[in-house]
Amino acid sequence: MRSSESVDDGKEPFGWPGRSPELDAYLDRIGQEPKLHEMLPVLFRRLPEMLDEVRVMLANSWPDYAEFLAQEQAEVTGAAEAFMLWLIDTAEHGGAESLRERPVGNQLELFEEIGRVQWREGREVSTLLSAYQVGARVAWRYVSGAALETGVEPDTLAALAEAVFAFVDQLSSASARGYVMEQSLNVAERELLRDELVELLLSDRSDSTAVRAAAIRAGWTLPREAAVILLAVSSAMGHEVLNRLDSSCLIIHRRALLGAIVPDPVRPGRRQRLSTALAGTGAVVGHPVPLEQLPVSVQFAELTARLRAGGILTDDPVFVEDHLDALIVHRDAKLLEALREQALAPLARLAPTTRERLSETLGAWLRHMGDRQAVAAELHIHPQTVRYRMSQLHAAFGRSLDDPATRTRLTLALAWGTAAEPNLQAPESDGTPPPQGRRRKAV
Repeated sequence: MRSSESVDDGKEPFGWPGRSPELDAYLDRIGQEPKLHEMLPVLFRRLPEMLDEVRVMLANSWPDYAEFLAQEQAEVTGAAEAFMLWLIDTAEHGGAESLRERPVGNQLELFEEIGRVQWREGREVSTLLSAYQVGARVAWRYVSGAALETGVEPDTLAALAEAVFAFVDQLSSASARGYVMEQSLNVAERELLRDELVELLLSDRSDSTAVRAAAIRAGWTLPREAAVILLAVSSAMGHEVLNRLDSSCLIIHRRALLGAIVPDPVRPGRRQRLSTALAGTGAVVGHPVPLEQLPVSVQFAELTARLRAGGILTDDPVFVEDHLDALIVHRDAKLLEALREQALAPLARLAPTTRERLSETLGAWLRHMGDRQAVAAELHIHPQTVRYRMSQLHAAFGRSLDDPATRTRLTLALAWGTAAEPNLQAPESDGTPPPQGRRRKAV
């Protein structure tokens, strides 16, 4: 055993030439546990063997890492030597408990960058951390063997064990941190590119070449068709639903719009999944269209959302393709109002309550193609009441009620939402506000 005083005698105490200034400075600090430092020449002589064993163990499951060890042998050996020096120094000063005061240092930056590279190359961070564990087990076998060979005390051996695995924990944490940081940076950049793609898709000034280029940048596969989902901006549940959509959907944050662009919405099972996921959110699902027609599709979805907010449509969620007829009727409110005023003119002079009942009955009669039993069941009245009301309607409309063209106009006027009662109010009305008409049943 060498005493601490013999280290500075100008000789080579451990028997290897060409020591670095850093190592000389380190050896100057020896004093508390000489046997601990006698491990260094043993460990340094066995480093090539230890690294070869690590490389062999990595070759089957992690061939890329094994190849790195072989190609970057000088760099890896230097890092291993630095680790051995740090390990002995840490064990001398109290083992793992001293790690807060004696961190690994610049090595952490290197391993943080390794974690970043792991994300960039599309690999799981768990495989990298598993490889670290393999290296740690091999390193500990060599360190413990050298410790026993040089007669290190049991408590010092325990400190060495703590330091080895604490070192690996620090490297693992650094790589995981680098992985997550690179992932967050990549996600933020990706979301920015996807937002730009959404703006392009919803713009009526985009062309296919620009869309294709933007889709490539954003990593989005162009579908044959797409549909727009719109949600109420204030819907917290809606935000949660958007967060659960798969990555093929593009989230819309555009002025007053909140929603998503869903690719290939007509593929098997997609509609049912959307219906289940969006239930209770007040969502509108646009009709499937080619990408170049998405701006128009958004307009239809916005109109559908207004009809739902006004109680004209009551589905939850509302699928636009189920209500294209309602959109046609309600797209121009003034035109619809004019149609109702003209088509229902024969009822204009009736009292408001009578006019409302007859309009309701006439709408049901048209929907059920004259089936009095079905009309009675819908309105919860007796079939004789239906007969009586229809006789009143025939008296008001005359023979025109049997005309197909007139029935078509009346269907348009009555089948979607509330009739325009204010313009149909009779001159002799008592001023009582007209009652609310029937809403269209969900398809």
